[in-house]
Amino acid sequence: MNATATTEDTRPFAWFRTLGKRGQRAFFGAFGGYGLDSFDYQTLPLGLAAITAYYGLSGGEAGLLGTTTLVVSAIGGIGAGVLADRIGRVRTLQITIAMYTVFTVLCGFAPNFETLLIFRALQGLGFGGEWAAGAALVAEYSQARYRGRTVAFVQSAWAVGWALSVVVYTVVFSLFSPDVAWRVMFWTGVIPALLVLWVRRNVQDAPVAEAARATKKERGSFKGIFKPDLLRTTFFAALLATGVQGGYYTLATWLPSYLKTTRGLTVIGTGGYLAFLISGAFIGYVTGGYLTDLLGRKKTFLLFSVLSAGLIVAYTQIPAGANTLVLFLGFPLGFSMSAIFSGFGAFLAELYPSALRGTGQGFTYNLGRAIGATFPAVVGFLGAGGAMVFGAVGYGIAALALLGLPETRGRELL
Repeated sequence: MNATATTEDTRPFAWFRTLGKRGQRAFFGAFGGYGLDSFDYQTLPLGLAAITAYYGLSGGEAGLLGTTTLVVSAIGGIGAGVLADRIGRVRTLQITIAMYTVFTVLCGFAPNFETLLIFRALQGLGFGGEWAAGAALVAEYSQARYRGRTVAFVQSAWAVGWALSVVVYTVVFSLFSPDVAWRVMFWTGVIPALLVLWVRRNVQDAPVAEAARATKKERGSFKGIFKPDLLRTTFFAALLATGVQGGYYTLATWLPSYLKTTRGLTVIGTGGYLAFLISGAFIGYVTGGYLTDLLGRKKTFLLFSVLSAGLIVAYTQIPAGANTLVLFLGFPLGFSMSAIFSGFGAFLAELYPSALRGTGQGFTYNLGRAIGATFPAVVGFLGAGGAMVFGAVGYGIAALALLGLPETRGRELL
């Protein structure tokens, strides 16, 4: 059954069966790409305490590593969005996965802070671009009634990659001294190279995207997404992405260091606490996808903006000695902060026509990432812990952005 079929399949996992064989291969390619994207990204936050000690960095310099990655990833994401409209989703997916793989590995060889900063910035080009190509690819294979949950399952790959990185972190930092372990973490980032070969042989663009590239003169155009009929959409979609990602990356960048330095946890202890957070994240991604199809895109974003803001404040204000509460609160925190991302792939895809879909998604999501990336740096200068509540401000921005966007649930892709 293809993405335009009208017969409703009510069995469990109907969203997957209705993709068809080509769509299912595209799903696995995008899922793997995004999961390994997460794995490579998390090598820095998990190793940040060791890197800070190794190079003798200040809090501001450590925060700059995370912020630089995200700012440059915005450039990569915007560029990949344009490429996805011009040369295809699949070819762009291959390029971005290869790029973040190469530069993640090179980070492990960095002789000094400046070199690490450059390699991490270049890794950001691929890291930012993968989502733009993969989300559009899967959205175009999905039926309208299932699109929210289908793309959300791709989004859930972030939690899978994050979990894998925590397992590797726990093993590596238990076997090696911190001065060597952070380098080994980066070297494990070679794994995605295998996925590039599989995608090259097995994944194809959806027919709607192929037709748009063949017939539309205006494709992959920045001018197109700023025309009067799309300007309002582009502005508010970028604002939504700014708020959500500002809140998320504040926590993702600083939480491992916060658990180790402020809460006084060991490597094994940090892994256990993150397990609760990541478990909540995976369930949140999946649940959020179903809710975007049931409640609508905007109501789901609003719901989880409010919950995430409240939980991030509560999480960082727990008094010393109450680490058990920190442990259990990690689950709903991870759930809410991930569920809010579930609707992005479907929502942004539905806001733009096929010829401009990659460009629109890539630009709005990654401009939001670039601006939101300043949040971790601010926290770095203010100090982790209580200052992380600054990330809650982002969720307020996201809620306001929804006032300027239409509801798109059930919209067919053209």
